Amino acid sequence: MREKPFSKYQVMSNLIMIIWTVLIILPFILLLMSSITEENTLVANGYSFFPKKFSIAAYTYIFQSGDKIIKSYGISILVTVVGTFVNVLLSAMMAYTLSVKKLPFRKALNFYVFFTMLFNGGIVPSYLLWSSLGVKDTLWAQLLPNFLVSAWNVMMIRTYFTTSIPESLYEAAEIDGATQFQIFRKIVLPLGKPILVTMGTFAGLTYWNDWTNGLYYITRNKDMYNVQNLLNQMVSNIQYLASSSNSNVTAAAASLPSTAIQMAIAFVAILPIMLIFPFFQKYYSKGLTLGGVKG
Repeated sequence: MREKPFSKYQVMSNLIMIIWTVLIILPFILLLMSSITEENTLVANGYSFFPKKFSIAAYTYIFQSGDKIIKSYGISILVTVVGTFVNVLLSAMMAYTLSVKKLPFRKALNFYVFFTMLFNGGIVPSYLLWSSLGVKDTLWAQLLPNFLVSAWNVMMIRTYFTTSIPESLYEAAEIDGATQFQIFRKIVLPLGKPILVTMGTFAGLTYWNDWTNGLYYITRNKDMYNVQNLLNQMVSNIQYLASSSNSNVTAAAASLPSTAIQMAIAFVAILPIMLIFPFFQKYYSKGLTLGGVKG
């Protein structure tokens, strides 16, 4: 069969998507090129895709603390993997419960979850609560506060379960004698994979990019810093050196490629996410389309 030629609308759509993709990729390329630009060239000429002089001094400075970088990356990876898994599991369990139409007080429980999206206790009560539970200066401080369960994730997953999984499947499973846990494990989780991976992507990005938990709850044990906290500390150290009135400190600061270091720090922080995200992109796209059930 002869294939139809592309219409002008398809060509225009493809052209727009290509332009949009290039516009998204260009800032990351500029970030990388700025991080390997010699400091004086960067200050004199500004950011450029084609710098006149290259230098890896910024990365040399960052990886001088090699052991700390490796350990902080390990903590970030561990917290992101465990936190994402627990977040998705708890959110999915709660979402499935709220999607069951025969659940007593279902509307009230849904409203309670939705209410927490609009209002929260604030930073001070949260800090007092988690501090009283003994998470300060431990790995739990990076994992538990604020991100373990997301009301937004619960509502999105609940909507997907309600609209995309036929009620007849639940009824058939109940007739066959399946328990609620069996229905959740054998029907809901496999059919809900697109939305679960999508919400897992959101949770993973939140855990990876988080630096507030380390700022609030890790005050003495710096070994518990994740990569964001460590890189943020490097930026703070550079700013302190630059603003110090001590002549020796100022001289040390002048020898540092401070602008390039900040670009390198940003690139090091986002690199793992850039490498991993494409593998989950198909689930991410499908999960955002909370389609209806075909009859």
